[in-house]
Amino acid sequence: MARVLTPRSEDFPRWYQELLAKAELADNGPVRGTMVIRPAGYAIWERMQSEMDERIKAAGAQNAYFPLLIPESYLRREAQHVEGFSPELAVVTHGGGKPLAEPVVVRPTSETVIGEYLAKWVSSYRDLPLLLNQWANVVRWELRPRLLLRTTEFLWQEGHTAHATQDDARRYARRILHDVYEDFMRTVLAMPVVAGRKTARERFAGATNTYTLEGMMGDGKALQMGTSHELGQNFAKAFDVVFSGRSGTREHAWTTSWGSSTRMLGGLIMCHGDDAGLRVPPRAAATQALVTVVKEGEGVPRAAARLRDELEAVGVRVALDDRVDTPFGRRAVDAELKGFPVRIEVGPRDLAAGNVVLVRRFDGTKTSVRVGAIVKTVVETLALDQQALYDAALARRDAGTVEVKTTDDAIAAAIAGKWARVPWSTMGAEGETKANGEGVTIRCLVRQDGTVPDAEDEPGLVAVVARAY
Repeated sequence: MARVLTPRSEDFPRWYQELLAKAELADNGPVRGTMVIRPAGYAIWERMQSEMDERIKAAGAQNAYFPLLIPESYLRREAQHVEGFSPELAVVTHGGGKPLAEPVVVRPTSETVIGEYLAKWVSSYRDLPLLLNQWANVVRWELRPRLLLRTTEFLWQEGHTAHATQDDARRYARRILHDVYEDFMRTVLAMPVVAGRKTARERFAGATNTYTLEGMMGDGKALQMGTSHELGQNFAKAFDVVFSGRSGTREHAWTTSWGSSTRMLGGLIMCHGDDAGLRVPPRAAATQALVTVVKEGEGVPRAAARLRDELEAVGVRVALDDRVDTPFGRRAVDAELKGFPVRIEVGPRDLAAGNVVLVRRFDGTKTSVRVGAIVKTVVETLALDQQALYDAALARRDAGTVEVKTTDDAIAAAIAGKWARVPWSTMGAEGETKANGEGVTIRCLVRQDGTVPDAEDEPGLVAVVARAY
């Protein structure tokens, strides 16, 4: 059978682009760098939103919405912030056919506009902490766009919080990192992300500290999957976010921001996809089981519909494919491309013997299962394959990570498509500059045991070095 996709080992970027197109996940938009997320891709994003939103609300944050258009002067009130974002800004200078009195920026992130409203809404320590989140789109003028990974416009959630103390802000930023992002990425996306601290060079513009989660893709490159930032009092001072403390003194609030985006969908594709297409972890799948009518036969459509209803009744997200006017082989290839975790094939010959065929997308195995046992088997298989995808990704990451002692060895390993762990005390800022010159970055700093450090100058820290998207 002719291959459907370019093999990943032959040309990983081409494989990725072909998969996006042939699995009907996303397409390029009409303006360079923009994208159209097609229904198959958006359905997975909706699953991500649902799981993330549940965790964000469990952490105490409430959803709100802030404007897409931000006065240019807002950004200029925090010097590091505007400097960091200036090359990426899209600026509106005309509206209604006339020049605007003040240009407005299309939202690249919302620290500034939300800071303006925090100043209005916070007056006392009793108003704190104020924990907000919004699901929105942002625009950052991207010079080298790549669908779902780096686009001029993308979808995300961004959280913004204000706290009475630095310790409370730090605890909350870490809570988001671990309880929301890391838990979601590990347990739903089945991705063994590395949680760590960004170096000063890699910090978010205007932050005092940035935490990150890094995933290894199928080609060994890293992808930043989400970040959580301590902003100190920088934005509070720029926007006069002050409150009356318990003793009556006027104090500036301590703020955080944190975000994850549709880049996670690109990460899921590149982490779990294989040469046959996408493999969606069952917990992230909009359709976990596809009941497929192989061909017409006595009782086949009715049996397939009954299986769909029984699976739906136990909470499995299920769809029925009864398009017998389309060749079965074509439908099977399409199901593989889209990565449905399991497929139940219902055909007249198997059904006459009281069986159906269970196909696992994880490893492609096909098993004949008694009709009466298929619901239980599907539920068990979904749980097994969720873990199996995680275990496979972890094994690949471990096999693709090397321990080195020098900056040169770390750079060489990264160029060869591996992650390198090197002592931060050996590499330092000078080594980071050298690595950047070779297209290699320090993805994060971690402790020897893999936990997240409290400070960049802690003794014994390890730098995780790689090429990245």
